[in-house]
Amino acid sequence: MDISSIRLFDIQENREVSLSEFRGKPCMVTFWTSWCPDSQRDLVQKHQLYQKMNKSELGFITINVVGREGNKREGINYTKQNQYQFPVLLDEGTKVYDLFECKGVPTTIILDEELVVRETFGERATFIEIMNGLAKVM
Repeated sequence: MDISSIRLFDIQENREVSLSEFRGKPCMVTFWTSWCPDSQRDLVQKHQLYQKMNKSELGFITINVVGREGNKREGINYTKQNQYQFPVLLDEGTKVYDLFECKGVPTTIILDEELVVRETFGERATFIEIMNGLAKVM
C-alpha cells in the first residue's frame, strides 16, 4: 500500500498534511475516537511521549476517526479540552482507518523510514508493547 499520497487536514497546524512529509524517519500513527475510554487513556500516554520525544528522530501523528464519531467537531473539541499539542489529523470518514485495516480504536501503527508498516497494535495493546515495537525501527 502506498500511503505517501494520503493527505489529511491537521487541526493543530490548520493545514492539509501529506504522510510523505514523514518519510526519512520512523513514524507512529495512532487512530482514535473521543468517546472511547481506551483511546482516552492511550492519548494521555501518547501526549506524555510527544512532549519528551526528539521530534527530529520520530514522526508522530494521531488520526481522529471522524466516521466513528458523532460528528466532525467531537474530536476537535476533545483535542482542545485536553490541550493536546501533538498533530491531530481528521480522517475522511473511515477512509484511512480502513486503508490500514484497523479493527478498533485505539490502533497504533509503526511505520519505518520508508513509510512501510512494520507493526500494528490494536486496542488491547499496552503502552509498553507499543514502545517495544517502536524500538525495533528506531
